[in-house]
Amino acid sequence: MDFHSDYTMTIGGEAVRGEARIDVVNPATGQTFATAPDCSREQLDSAVAAARTAFKTWRKAPIEERQALVRTAGETLLAHAEELGRLFTQEQGRPVDAAKQEIQGAGGWLQAVSKMTPPVHVSEDSATQFIETRYVPLGVVCALAPWNFPVSLAMWKVAPALVAGNTMVLKPSPFTPLCTLKIGELFRDIFPPGVFNVISGGDDLGPWVTGHPGFDKISVTGSTETGKRVMESAAKDLKRLTLELGGNDAAIVMPDVDLDAVAQKIFFGAFFNTAQICVATKRLYVHEDVYDGLRDRLAGIAAAVKVGDGGEQGTVLGPIQNKRQYDRVMDLLDDAKANNLTLIQGGAVPAGGYFVPVTIVDNPPENSRVVQEEAFGPILPMLKFADIDEVIDRANDSEYGLAGAVWSKDIDQAMSIARRMETGTVWINQNLNLRPDTPFAGRKNSGFGIENGMDGLLEYMAPQAMYVAKG
Repeated sequence: MDFHSDYTMTIGGEAVRGEARIDVVNPATGQTFATAPDCSREQLDSAVAAARTAFKTWRKAPIEERQALVRTAGETLLAHAEELGRLFTQEQGRPVDAAKQEIQGAGGWLQAVSKMTPPVHVSEDSATQFIETRYVPLGVVCALAPWNFPVSLAMWKVAPALVAGNTMVLKPSPFTPLCTLKIGELFRDIFPPGVFNVISGGDDLGPWVTGHPGFDKISVTGSTETGKRVMESAAKDLKRLTLELGGNDAAIVMPDVDLDAVAQKIFFGAFFNTAQICVATKRLYVHEDVYDGLRDRLAGIAAAVKVGDGGEQGTVLGPIQNKRQYDRVMDLLDDAKANNLTLIQGGAVPAGGYFVPVTIVDNPPENSRVVQEEAFGPILPMLKFADIDEVIDRANDSEYGLAGAVWSKDIDQAMSIARRMETGTVWINQNLNLRPDTPFAGRKNSGFGIENGMDGLLEYMAPQAMYVAKG
């Protein structure tokens, strides 16, 4: 397979070229380097029809058979991590080693979820009655994957949906369609035709998909604004929804930390993938006793980190993935400058691509835009605090509730703080740690529904209670 040309959709197990094409831009150069199919309404209808037909037989396949094919899909990603990783860097911007790690992680995720089996509950088994609740697939699932982690976050949806017995139409972001299209091509030889379909397209395709009556569930990872539009579109058919949306995650650093031991971890918890992570630390609350020391250490790391083309040796942080997001980040940076906030920035960045210097904002006002808004780019506000109760209130004073972190040598105290944070996930002395066997869910405007773990698998199923009278 040529991983760098001839990008086709997968519909009903067949390669479909598309009647039109969309440009795919390398964010390190700002230049188009490939094109992908632009799915038409008729092709969307064909994908849904193929999935509905395949569901009739896929749902009846023994779960062990479905699990085995999902496991094979994971092995296939691992086998092609090198080629997919290089393509990933071109379309997404992340350095090659980290890109390859995403492919490998996605392969491992498929393998882990393939071991999960939904439970069967027996409420009564008496002389007069037998009551059993089992979980059954929903039907055809539409998955919308984002551009920041286009492969791993897609597989978060693919794995449980297919193990559960659903069929799927997967739509990648128009900014990062290529790896997903190639994965569709690889999976044609694994799943029966129609079980796993991949379509790509421009801005029109998303609304067509979410409004299509042929889907039984939609699973989206994206911005809160996108989630609200999807929810509105899905309402007319009462489609099931899982919405993993934005975050403005707070980390609280207590005065007892070893700054030398935690500075690197805190830095990359905020800036990995050029801070384009929904669960990245986006508001860093630091106790006044250690504030200056941590700020200076983070500034030193920022100055030493190479920002550049992910294909170049030594690059640690790549560009912002697309022009639209780059403009949003630059607007936030311009606002900080206009309001005379103190900015500590890393080294120079290349010209020509969507590069933003690593930026630490030194103790800005709580009501400033860099604190209140999700940057989704390399801008980190650091804020001083003195009182624990007050800082917890500040951390919770957000429309988002996705994840948070606490840094302290006193684990009991850290856990006490963590339990008061209004987020679905809290890390203590670590960050960005997510597992296929552990639920991941947001609160407030960070969405609803659950991904991962048994709870995540059951999001793709419905309970069916069966009452049997005896005698």
